[in-house]
Amino acid sequence: MILVLIETEDGQVAEVSLESLTFARGLSAAGGGVPIDVVAVGELPDPARAQLSSYAVRDVYLAEDDAFSAYSGGAWASAVQAAQAATSAVVVMAAGTNRGCEVLAHVAARAGVAMAANVIGFQGLAPFVVERQVVGGQVIEEMVLDERPAVFTVAGHAVEASPADAPGAATVQALAVSLSPADLATRAVRTVPREGGEGSGLKSARVVVGAGRGAGGPDGFGPCLELAELLGGSLGVSRVVTSLGWRPHHEQVGQTGTRISPELYIPCGISGAIQHWAGCSSSRVIVAVNTDAEAPMVTKATYAVIGDMHEVVPAINERLKSR
Repeated sequence: MILVLIETEDGQVAEVSLESLTFARGLSAAGGGVPIDVVAVGELPDPARAQLSSYAVRDVYLAEDDAFSAYSGGAWASAVQAAQAATSAVVVMAAGTNRGCEVLAHVAARAGVAMAANVIGFQGLAPFVVERQVVGGQVIEEMVLDERPAVFTVAGHAVEASPADAPGAATVQALAVSLSPADLATRAVRTVPREGGEGSGLKSARVVVGAGRGAGGPDGFGPCLELAELLGGSLGVSRVVTSLGWRPHHEQVGQTGTRISPELYIPCGISGAIQHWAGCSSSRVIVAVNTDAEAPMVTKATYAVIGDMHEVVPAINERLKSR
């Protein structure tokens, strides 16, 4: 039995959760068609339920108690534990988001088992060996999960989300969860959007345009911001940019900033130090723009344009606007 913790956004199942369900389906097939169940916390609108059906989910265990109105990692972990007990799941997994990693860390600690983060694949079931990204994605580690339940999170874009050939029932089961005061000791009491909304979509953006020291100063980001807007994406910057005060910290991509996994990342004037690479290595396609053909970002990129970002990016923008 496989249990997947899902997250929702705007009434839909989050894309990263759909990717996790696709990963789970591959795991199920390798195990001879093991059922896939889902645990969800809070409201689950009809469109989200329909999505779960199309991804071959059998049962949905839904915790809707008022205590879940504000996010709490401990409370969500108790919901996952209750669903795991109800299903006798031997695998418990989630997307590798901030919430997914926090909640499953609680679950693994309470169960006294190891947790594998940033899993991108699996080698076999007996023993159960997963592959996961470490050292900022520069190393792929094989890890044996020989305890039950096996607990892990799936790295963003490890697989492409795709519905199943045959739908599941996605029958909703009310999940009774017994919460202790300790479960609710730490919780989000309110959410305040950033002023202007800048950077709010960086984590989930399908396209990210990056800018580094090559921007030259606080006034050098205009073309990159325009390119991000033309592509429907977000701006991300390197650590040196925020350290110099050129752009706010919430736009920083890297080990101490936001880890991104877009379909397309366009780093401009970014050398590609290990700290930054740790935050962007999960990008599906990287197109680097840099004057240095030997820069680490250029050598690791899928494609590279050797040139001055102040010439290359405006030229791209004009071509995009003409189309």
